[in-house]
Amino acid sequence: MADEFAKGFGILVTAGLAWMTLAGWYKTPSFEGQQLSAAAPEAATVYDQIALTLEPVLFWFAILGALTFWILIPAFERARDSYAERSQ
Repeated sequence: MADEFAKGFGILVTAGLAWMTLAGWYKTPSFEGQQLSAAAPEAATVYDQIALTLEPVLFWFAILGALTFWILIPAFERARDSYAERSQ
C-alpha cells in the first residue's frame, strides 16, 4: 500500500506543481485580483496555446491520478482478495 501512496503522491505533486506554474503564468493578471482562476488570455503564440490546453489536463491528471492510486487500486485489490478468499 505504501507503493500506491507514493505513486499517487508523486503524481499529485508533479502535476499539481506544473498546473500551478501554468495557471500562475496565464491566469494571474495581478496579485490584487483573482489568482490561478482568472479568465485565460487570448493565446498569442503556439506555446501559449499548448500551455493553455495543457493546464486543465494537468489539473485533472493530478486529481484523478492521486485518487486512482489512493482509492481505486486499493479497493480493487481488496475486492480481488475478498473474492479469492470466498472462492476457496
